[in-house]
Amino acid sequence: MLEARPEGEGSEGGSMRYAFLLIILLVVVGSHVYAEMYKWVDEKGTVHFTDDLSKIPEKYRYDAEPRKTPKEVSAPEKEEKPASIPAPQKPSEPVGFEIPIKIKGEVAVTEVILNGREKYEFMVDTGASFTNISWKMAKDLDITIDENTPFLPIATASDIVLNPLVTVKSLVVGKVEVENVDVTISNLAGDAGGLLGNSFLYKFRVVLDPINGKMTLVPLQVEQSPDRPGGYGKDYWVSRFNFYHTILERLKKIKTMYERKDLHSEKVNLNRVIKTIQYFENQLSELERKASFAGVPRNWRQ
Repeated sequence: MLEARPEGEGSEGGSMRYAFLLIILLVVVGSHVYAEMYKWVDEKGTVHFTDDLSKIPEKYRYDAEPRKTPKEVSAPEKEEKPASIPAPQKPSEPVGFEIPIKIKGEVAVTEVILNGREKYEFMVDTGASFTNISWKMAKDLDITIDENTPFLPIATASDIVLNPLVTVKSLVVGKVEVENVDVTISNLAGDAGGLLGNSFLYKFRVVLDPINGKMTLVPLQVEQSPDRPGGYGKDYWVSRFNFYHTILERLKKIKTMYERKDLHSEKVNLNRVIKTIQYFENQLSELERKASFAGVPRNWRQ
C-alpha cells in the first residue's frame, strides 16, 4: 500500500535526493575516469585491470603496464612543418685589387716589378696577347736567348718579325703577383718600359678607372661548380683554347711560307718557327690535360 505524501514535501525531498545521488555518481565516475589504471597479466594469461597498484600481486607489479586516463592523454602533437631549405648561396664575389695608374696621353701606365727585383713602368693593353719587355729589361733580368728559345711571329706592314718568347718567374702589379708569365721581347716606341698584356691580365677581370687613377683586378677563379669546371666559366675555357688553336694555325702557315722559299738565309727563321710550334703544342697539351682533369666539356675545347 502506497503512502500518500503532501505534494510539496515529496517533490522537494525527491529533488534533494536526486541531486545528492547525482553528485555521488559524478564523484565515483570521475574517480574512475581520471584514476591511474594498470594492466597486468597473471601466469595463466588472464588480463587484469586495476586502479590500485597495491592490489597487483608483488611478482606481477614490475611488469604492470600503466594505462593513460583521459586526463593524461597528451594533446595531439602539431605536425611539424619541414624546415625550409635555405636557398643556395651564390659563390662569394672574389675580392678585387686596386692598382694605382697614371694616364699618359691616351694610355694607362702602371708600375710593374719583374722577378722580385726590377721595377718598371708598363702600358696597360687588354688587347695585346702577350706582355712585352724591352731588350734592356731582358738584359737586366739576365734572360738568355739561344737556339731553343721559341720566337713569336709579329706581322708588320712590310714583313714578319720574329720576337723571342720567354718566361719571367714573377710579375707583380700592386699587391698582385703572377708566376711564370710568358713575355715577348722587343722595343716599344716611346718611353714606355714595357707593355702589360693578356699573358698576365687574362687571369683577371680588368676595370680601368682613369678618372680616379686606378685599375681594379678581380681574380677570375672562383669555387668550382658544375658550370665552372676548374673554377672557370665557359668563356674562359673557350678563349684559352681558341688562342692556342689560332696561334698554331698562324705559325703553321708561316712555316709553310719559309719552306716554300727554300732559301738558306731563311733556315734560321724556319727552325725558330718549328720550335715555337712545338712550344705551343706543348702548352695546348697542358691546357687539354687540365681541362680533362676539371671535366671541361669537349665542345668548350674546340
